[in-house]
Amino acid sequence: MSLLSRNFRLLRQTNWAQVRQMSAGHSDNDWKKWKNAFFFVACPAIVLAHVAAFVLPDEEDHAPPPFVPYDHLRIRTKKFPWGDGNHSLIHNPHVNALPDGYEEHH
Repeated sequence: MSLLSRNFRLLRQTNWAQVRQMSAGHSDNDWKKWKNAFFFVACPAIVLAHVAAFVLPDEEDHAPPPFVPYDHLRIRTKKFPWGDGNHSLIHNPHVNALPDGYEEHH
């Protein structure tokens, strides 16, 4: 208990005005620096990342791997309670295979 009371006493006795002065001073034009950094650094980085992610990749980069019918994967002991009973709730036909292979592409 004495440790808590000692720490609380130290917090009460701290000169908060002096602590505030320890940080660097700010001018009224600092916001312009951050505005320029946003428009000239962050926005081009976002655009370049978008182009790299959605425009440049080839279609064969996103092809699913070949289907291998392992015995220990995609085991269905009973039907799912939704749909046709063979697709999971968050089934993606491009990524998730059924027990007999991938679905045909649209």
